[in-house]
Amino acid sequence: MGKEKRTINRRKFMQRVSAAAAPVLAFPYVVPSAALGQAGATAASERITVGCIGVGPQGTYDMRNFLSQSDARVVAVCDVKANVLAAAQQAVNRHYQNQDCRAYRDYRELTGRDDIDACLVATCDHWHVLTSLAAIRQGKDVYMEKPMGLSLAQDQAMRAAVQRYGRIFQFGTQQRSSRDFRFACELVRNGRIGALQAINVWSPGSSQGGDPTPVAVPEWLDYDMWLGPAPYKPYTKDRCSNQWWWFISDYALGFIAGWGIHPMDIALWGAADRLGGPWQVEGTGSFPTQGICDTAMNWDVTLTLAGGVRIRFTGNPYPDEWKRRYGRTTDHGTAFEGSEGWVHVDRNGINAHPKSLLETRWGPNDVRLYASDHHVRNFLDCIKSRKPAICPVDEAVQADIVCHISDVAIRLGQSLRWDPAAERFIDNEEANLRLTRPLRSPWLL
Repeated sequence: MGKEKRTINRRKFMQRVSAAAAPVLAFPYVVPSAALGQAGATAASERITVGCIGVGPQGTYDMRNFLSQSDARVVAVCDVKANVLAAAQQAVNRHYQNQDCRAYRDYRELTGRDDIDACLVATCDHWHVLTSLAAIRQGKDVYMEKPMGLSLAQDQAMRAAVQRYGRIFQFGTQQRSSRDFRFACELVRNGRIGALQAINVWSPGSSQGGDPTPVAVPEWLDYDMWLGPAPYKPYTKDRCSNQWWWFISDYALGFIAGWGIHPMDIALWGAADRLGGPWQVEGTGSFPTQGICDTAMNWDVTLTLAGGVRIRFTGNPYPDEWKRRYGRTTDHGTAFEGSEGWVHVDRNGINAHPKSLLETRWGPNDVRLYASDHHVRNFLDCIKSRKPAICPVDEAVQADIVCHISDVAIRLGQSLRWDPAAERFIDNEEANLRLTRPLRSPWLL
């Protein structure tokens, strides 16, 4: 909600207070200090009202981050699983000690409310774009869990809508809101490791398994709505499970995007001035042989940028040589290799060679990156200021695209050339056909 709109809301609020007081002037009229924003509370007119779409494990975690912010107010939740929906509604009401939170099974009812300022979208991946588009077209700002779309066409539709409607967009690549990741990228952007030569990126791989036997749909699940734009498949007990749907290509790209986008986003943040094209993309992958899963369990992709910098992107287990070189064995990370040293960062910390890089102090002429210490806090602040969030839609799409083209390369088993400006493969229509996918009727972008 913009500053002008908030000013109007505050004025209307105070007018209502005055009107209510007028008939009873003979008696004292007390406005609660919380309503006026006193005593450390946030005035009701200054609160950002939030609707949460998709409140499974990740969605509930994100929702609690909103609940922890005094100037945000979660007023609605939505999910197609009745038991999950009830638990989220109860958690919100328990937090506020009231019964005000509304629950919806259809996201369109939530996004249609004109009293909601922002939406958290943490559905299954195949619903990310459609639900976010509905929110944006209704004038809501959006915090979207990663990854973005199941196709480049979905990513492009998302970017176009954010730009057209002038909405604040925050992507759930929360590593950007961490000092260590920012500092690593600043070392690279300021040439402290010398000329950038290579970037190594790795994440957990996907799984195989899941019972393929069709069974009756449980009463608590709206299965047709859960499928939404995905192809119809008979229900199996594992198909909608949080253990397995990540690894079914009808609903996700697997961890090449679902987890890999985290370290890849940091790689692109550090190498932002090197991303002009064209690129060469090639690699291999291993795929499930049993169960209902069909996304790459592991992959080894090399993206060679136009300036010669090579990004090697793998799933776990990653090469033993990296374990020896970087001195840690975590299942994820981003490591920048330069002519005069390297820096490696993951959620456990940061290390570098030479170690003195970690003592770097910045001067007035050094490149400094956008600073945020809390991803949800940054989103809320940007809703108020109307400044871009730390992971805006353009950069979110860019990172998502790298995951998509990596997946295309390993599935085709071909060396491909990518034009990042045109967002197309060069002279390869077979590969370009994989940048779109149909949606099940009646769902449309």
